Amino acid sequence: MAGTTMSFALPDTLRSYIDERVRTGHYGNTSEYLRDLIRRDQDDQARRRLRALIEGGLTSGAAEPLTDSLVTELRARMLDGRR
Repeated sequence: MAGTTMSFALPDTLRSYIDERVRTGHYGNTSEYLRDLIRRDQDDQARRRLRALIEGGLTSGAAEPLTDSLVTELRARMLDGRR
């Protein structure tokens, strides 16, 4: 996998922890461990965004029936927003 190299300092305790995770076979190397942490954080953020959207929908008021005219209006608003 080609990518950009990133350098940063870690306290010895964190570096030892990462080394232990790699040594015990949980990860193949340090980069794998860090990539996994970042992916998990991305997943967590996506879940939080989805949860906030669902909460917003639930608290937005009474549901409106989905009629043909409403679908047409929503499509028009979506297309206007693209420009």
